[in-house]
Amino acid sequence: MRKERGRGATNNRACTRFNTLHQEVDGDWVDERELVDGEIPRLRTTVTVLHPRTIITRNNSPDIPFTLSINPFSGCEHGCIYCFARPSHAYHDLSPGIDFETRLFAKPGAAALLRKELSKPSYTVAPIAMGTNTDPYQPIERDWHIMRDCVAILAETQHPLLITTKSDRIVRDIDLLAPMAAKGLVSVMVSITSLDPHIAMTLEPRAPAPRRRLAAVKALSEAGIPVVMSISPVIPAITDHEIEALIEAGAEAGASHASFIPLRLPHEVAPLFGAWLDAHYPDRADKVMAIVRSLRGGRDNDPNFYGRMRGSGPWAELIRARFRIACRKNGLNREPMRPLRCDLFKAPAGDQFNLF
Repeated sequence: MRKERGRGATNNRACTRFNTLHQEVDGDWVDERELVDGEIPRLRTTVTVLHPRTIITRNNSPDIPFTLSINPFSGCEHGCIYCFARPSHAYHDLSPGIDFETRLFAKPGAAALLRKELSKPSYTVAPIAMGTNTDPYQPIERDWHIMRDCVAILAETQHPLLITTKSDRIVRDIDLLAPMAAKGLVSVMVSITSLDPHIAMTLEPRAPAPRRRLAAVKALSEAGIPVVMSISPVIPAITDHEIEALIEAGAEAGASHASFIPLRLPHEVAPLFGAWLDAHYPDRADKVMAIVRSLRGGRDNDPNFYGRMRGSGPWAELIRARFRIACRKNGLNREPMRPLRCDLFKAPAGDQFNLF
């Protein structure tokens, strides 16, 4: 299958774990349709509105440092080929491949639902994480403002917030985040996996360039917002040679902490990543997968708690050692991150109070 310009996945195979509506399509007919007039139309992103009943998701995974999260969007236009969230698109009966990048879902009622859930007497305060599944600052946020609306509610109620993103669009919300940071209510993790524009363009085709993400780290840090530099995932023989340079660049931009996770390839991500390797790095595809399997107990992926975040074996130990040395050299991770404050929370007034 041909590579789509500006997209991460090289194919759009349907999921076989949950798919119930998949039909065989005549590939020759599709090719002929797309080649009408000798032009190949670029795929356009579509957005479908979702109307969930609740917006806060709860988890009890022992190796994840949060229990509450919000996902304003399903699917992600950044198109990161390694994204562990790709398999979730199968729940919509869509492919974790190109569909994940082009057929997106938005939850414009998220802020209203958030206000409602925070108003419940039974609500227990804990940091809410955003950006843990798909990026809340992906390109469609520019028009939908769902993330900003949610941040505004959390700022109003003085609720603790954790943000993970690889977009410099977060700088737009510094006016909300800086006052929260001054009260110990927010921490931001900015993901930068490579400083090489070519590698970044193929790995994360629609994410902002590395230099723009570093500029975002600098802007956030200068505004007093704690920033963690994430170099996840570290991809053997593709990005692992940049560990030291990434840590140094993050420290120079103002990050106080750094983190990493070796490449994970759950479910459909493994074959998608394999096809991406064949398309972009055929000279080392076998080598990359051999190292990945050595990190994952001989498999493409290790789904076990804790192990999935750390990897095992000599390669994992080498990556960890290099990471620790680079952080020590550049003054990162000197102290544990301060826990976000939960004692300042003030529940929003219910609708009944608006009558008076």
